[in-house]
Amino acid sequence: MAHDRATSAEHFWMPFTANRQFKGSPRLLERAEGMYYTDTDGRQVIDGTAGLWCCNAGHGRREITEAVSRQIAQLDFAPTFQMGHPLPFELAERLAQISPAGLNRVFFTNSGSESADTALKIALAYQRAIGQGSRTRLIGRELAYHGVGFGGISVGGMANNRKAFGALLPGVDHLPHTLDLQRNAFSRGLPEHGAERADELERLVTLHGAENIAAVIVEPMSGSAGVILPPKGYLQRLREITRKHGILLIFDEVITGFGRVGEAFAAQRWGVTPDILTCAKGLTNGAIPMGAVLVDEQIHEAFMHGPESTIEFFHGYTYSGHPVACAAALATQEIYQRENLFQKAIELEDYWQDALFSLQGLPNVTDIRTVGLVSGIQFAAHADGVGKRGYEVFRQCFEDGLLARASGDTIALSPALIVEREHIDAMIERLADAIRKAG
Repeated sequence: MAHDRATSAEHFWMPFTANRQFKGSPRLLERAEGMYYTDTDGRQVIDGTAGLWCCNAGHGRREITEAVSRQIAQLDFAPTFQMGHPLPFELAERLAQISPAGLNRVFFTNSGSESADTALKIALAYQRAIGQGSRTRLIGRELAYHGVGFGGISVGGMANNRKAFGALLPGVDHLPHTLDLQRNAFSRGLPEHGAERADELERLVTLHGAENIAAVIVEPMSGSAGVILPPKGYLQRLREITRKHGILLIFDEVITGFGRVGEAFAAQRWGVTPDILTCAKGLTNGAIPMGAVLVDEQIHEAFMHGPESTIEFFHGYTYSGHPVACAAALATQEIYQRENLFQKAIELEDYWQDALFSLQGLPNVTDIRTVGLVSGIQFAAHADGVGKRGYEVFRQCFEDGLLARASGDTIALSPALIVEREHIDAMIERLADAIRKAG
């Protein structure tokens, strides 16, 4: 549509979008560089969301462009079923170096959704491999987002992502979410109250029997539901309970991975190592779709039995370890390391937090949640319905030159890790304006 205004909008069925509303008044981006998008009208828009939580090193990185260009010219595709090429081995080794201790076996996917479904399948197959075949139950959490595969929406806990799609996977239960505005509104950093909500897992163990539960999957920080932070001690408690009962703990770090809350992963920032960790988005800086599942070596070892000619895990994707995606990921990891970007979220955390909290007291702001370089600003629902005010602030932000993300009545911000203080100031100024105009 950018190049030919006569292009029809009717054929593209857009994902997670109010299609009729959007096509009545499209917002189209045409170019990107550093911290800015340029739209089809030539306006510069500050990217307050790192694309969709993924462009952590900023846009238009020459090193990634050149790596992708070289690779696609040299080897555009090679299969990884019973065959291989060097790059996924190199990338897996690179990821093992930055991952939490022990999580040094890497299964490649093409998205966060595929990573979630892969992690769930590994958990089920592992329990069977160690003679615990009765462990088939999976436990997710309310307000969780684990992508859009059937596994991911089954353990996920956002009602709109589930309700149109029938019975989903059997044998799934959910922990309560940790959003507690009554006790934790306007907390700076991780909230004080709510670690006890992890104890609900003990109740589910009593209800279902530990011998029937394979895994618990949670996002260390719930991103898509509007930046819901783990209360202090909550993740540690989940880890204790899962370990006690032989239940695997899976962290979905598709959003928190690669520096969003500081360190390579939230697991390291908050000092809790899961058994399996999923990632995607920031893995390639959003340049080429790719995901990965980091698995504890002891879990991997449990599969490596029987005749050597046996396929140990009947799972994978045509594009697992795709050469061009690997090239993008390797170039991205190089940038993260060279520019020390995983530390940026910690270095800028206080400045970011102070800037966000300057919005407290603006019309209808009911909570501000912030940690690392991510934040959620929650609004009181409009009389005309949930999500209306959030959308209005989002729309107004874009008109004023800021790309934010609306999730219901929460606006999320997650800028690239190359962000500078002046970018933060400009974002907050435009967001404050938009909040006032939305009224």
